[in-house]
Amino acid sequence: MKKIFLLTSIILMVTTACNRDFDQPNPNNPTIASFWKSQADAIKGINAVYSTFHRTATLYSRFLFYHGMLRSDEGYGSGGDITLNNVMSFNQTNYNEGLTAGTWQNLFIGIFRANQVLAYVPGIEMDEALKSRIIGEAKFMRGLFYFNLTLYFGRPPIILEPSEPTDRPSNATSEEAWAQVVKDLTEAAPALPLSYTGDDLGRATRGAAMGLLGKAYLQQNKNQEAATALAWFITGEGKGLYTLTANYQDNFKASTENNSESVFEIQFRFNPNENTDDDVDETRINNTGTSIAQFYAPRGVGFSDGGARRWLVGEFKKENTALGTRDPRLAATLLFDSTDVRGPNFTMVYGQTFASRYGTNTGESSAVWFRKQLNDNEAGRTEEGFRSPNNHRLLRYADILLMYAEALNAQGQTTQAYPYVDMVRVRAGLRPLSQARPGLSQAQFLTQIKHERITELTGETWRFADLQRWGDLGKELAVRDPEFTNFEEGRNEFYPIPQSDIDLNPNLTQNPRY
Repeated sequence: MKKIFLLTSIILMVTTACNRDFDQPNPNNPTIASFWKSQADAIKGINAVYSTFHRTATLYSRFLFYHGMLRSDEGYGSGGDITLNNVMSFNQTNYNEGLTAGTWQNLFIGIFRANQVLAYVPGIEMDEALKSRIIGEAKFMRGLFYFNLTLYFGRPPIILEPSEPTDRPSNATSEEAWAQVVKDLTEAAPALPLSYTGDDLGRATRGAAMGLLGKAYLQQNKNQEAATALAWFITGEGKGLYTLTANYQDNFKASTENNSESVFEIQFRFNPNENTDDDVDETRINNTGTSIAQFYAPRGVGFSDGGARRWLVGEFKKENTALGTRDPRLAATLLFDSTDVRGPNFTMVYGQTFASRYGTNTGESSAVWFRKQLNDNEAGRTEEGFRSPNNHRLLRYADILLMYAEALNAQGQTTQAYPYVDMVRVRAGLRPLSQARPGLSQAQFLTQIKHERITELTGETWRFADLQRWGDLGKELAVRDPEFTNFEEGRNEFYPIPQSDIDLNPNLTQNPRY
């Protein structure tokens, strides 16, 4: 169920433009002070924070998939969008380009909305348990928004109160920004429930906060802290709350959303009558779906703007299952000439064989597409569109298990890390790692973790974060992704801060070497 989509009140924007004296209040618009009065207002306010997820294309409707996947070595700009192709190949020259500046700006809109909830909901007379939960949700969401800002921009300003036009915040350091992420998530967790039912399904849970907290620590290479946070799922309060699904592909189908493996999903809903992506335009109908399927779908179905690199296919083929068959995660992850192991004459691409659409070429030049965001598994599906209902599984239990194993291994507890990798592999039909490769050293185990995260998590937006965390971003990746020939160390680990923001705020400085 996906019920947390409400129209966002116009007061949740910073300004409302019209041709008048801006010192004179508009009598037709409610003020911020007059809005936050009731429990219903508090619920509308937190729903507006969630609405930021699919506000325009710049966040989880499309661009965050580009940032996490196409900018990494697993993908590339494969279509006719030259601006996208240049940004993803480290050739960005316009620092106000919407691909990056739009993401920055809408993440801060989400932070602004969360800050309003945190500033005004505490003063509302309402059910105290619900108030506490809403405050926890707002802190989780602000933590997630700052997670993305820090991951992709490195040095965002920290804004913890509702913004004013005269604010001129300075950059935080990356360390300060990560510390704020940790603080928000740590404070959010105890206020959030373990689960929801009915119309509230899809809101942030305690598990979502603990999982993202563990990921935030791990991203900073704070492995002991990461293991402690992630142990919540293994030996703590969350033990037994999540389980791996029997069918791996159930994590990527619209018909099996919010399942036992889901820790946090970005909720989408098909809305056939939508006519805007602007969630503050209350005169029109908002799009609550995601457009990524249209942009990732193969040629002849969608725009094919984002393609997967062919080397990924070989990574899945490095090891067969215990029965000697191909890793089943390959077919669930990538759409290519041999998604069906029998080849292009049997591989179906939206109702037609691969061979009939693209020929029988199975060489390195043959196209590969990401499949997890698509809806081709639906019977009779022949096309995509701009309002896909397929949720994005931002955090899965399998990711939790692999992160926990990585954090344990980083502390020298390699033997103790094996069982959590085993669980992920066995679900896929592979032999447990403890049988297939026992006795790995700490360094060897990390190399294995890198492989396991490719076969389990390819196409789920975490690859760039993984490479950044491991210190693996560099020109050496050009052997499997030619775009990394352009990568400049000390520069391209982060995007440029939008120049328009720097022009307006003299206290902001640009990222190094831009």
